[in-house]
Amino acid sequence: MTAVTSSREKAPAGQGRVTMQFDDNMLLPPLFGERDQHLERIERQLGVSVVSRGNRLAIAGPEAATDMARAALIALYDRLKRGMEVDAAAVDAALRLANQAPAGDTVPLWDDAMAIHTRKRRITARSPNQAAYIRALREREMVFGLGPAGTGKTYLAVAAAVDNLMSGAVARIILSRPAVEAGERLGFLPGDLREKVDPYLRPLYDALHDMLPAEQIEKRLTNGEIEIAPLAFMRGRTLANAHVILDEAQNTTPVQMKMFLTRLGENARMTVTGDLTQVDLPRGTRSGLRDALETLRDVEEIAVIEFGEADVVRHPLVARIVGAYDARDRQRAAPEDDPS
Repeated sequence: MTAVTSSREKAPAGQGRVTMQFDDNMLLPPLFGERDQHLERIERQLGVSVVSRGNRLAIAGPEAATDMARAALIALYDRLKRGMEVDAAAVDAALRLANQAPAGDTVPLWDDAMAIHTRKRRITARSPNQAAYIRALREREMVFGLGPAGTGKTYLAVAAAVDNLMSGAVARIILSRPAVEAGERLGFLPGDLREKVDPYLRPLYDALHDMLPAEQIEKRLTNGEIEIAPLAFMRGRTLANAHVILDEAQNTTPVQMKMFLTRLGENARMTVTGDLTQVDLPRGTRSGLRDALETLRDVEEIAVIEFGEADVVRHPLVARIVGAYDARDRQRAAPEDDPS
């Protein structure tokens, strides 16, 4: 579908010069962005020079960076050809995928086969790990999504659940999360059950509101098609014909995690998300998420997708913050040099 031609020109060793030509001038303003802001974003993030002349672009800079710029621009142009918009987030996603793709490969950023469709939006992968996660959410009954904040692990899980509900693949969505942050039992918190756990499920609600109209969410909450269920209330249930999501699973104990995983019933899907670097359990308490991963590592039917710093899809600064904390933690974990 993409109609872009490109050629390389001679350049000094280690440097690259690429010329690109596009077949549809009408798509160039949204590709370049208002006042060429998308091109400037590419220049800033890759350290290249991008100059437009009519329907041509000239890219110059380090060879690897010019290849990434070329791959990202082809992916963005393909997105426009498919009738989708290009914004700053799409540019960042294209750059992220181009950075992680093997040299010379095109960027499969807008693969229709891997898109999740909801009432309000069409959601596509923004990193190779997100693509693998979406594939696992479609193909496996139990999926673990692991990684830092901002990688889309919870957002995509909710999107897949909404997609399954809308298509009739399941009859309901069940959202669960341990309320360990409360520091007290749910029974002592004010309000009814929903009011007690709402603060701890807010990220899940935020994702729902991105995918369904507010009135639809309220209606489905009322009729039980969408259910909030604190982890402590899952005991003794069999969860059939449902897509069940356990968020912040690093804050479960091994007993709680085993209890939750064994609730899986007929025609049900279960997604477990968490970040093992953000455990809020009392010191000395083993995380049920870590315990489950070690116990179930040889069960082939279970998919485990691990996200990292490169998968953070929020503000670019978030990825750098995550990287800085990871570097500090690795330094602290490293054995100190023997002074003798």
